[in-house]
Amino acid sequence: MKVKQFDCVRMKHSGSEKIYEEINNMDIEEELRYWQEASKELVRMKKVTGKNIK
Repeated sequence: MKVKQFDCVRMKHSGSEKIYEEINNMDIEEELRYWQEASKELVRMKKVTGKNIK
């Protein structure tokens, strides 16, 4: 039996749980600010690395 080196589904679930815990108690304005800041960070990372982040 082959052992997985990387589990994409587990990684996705782990990331989703982390975000849920961060935004769980936020009101709508706080959550909107959270996503706006996350988007800004992705744009910044794209500029720094020169890579397209989808």
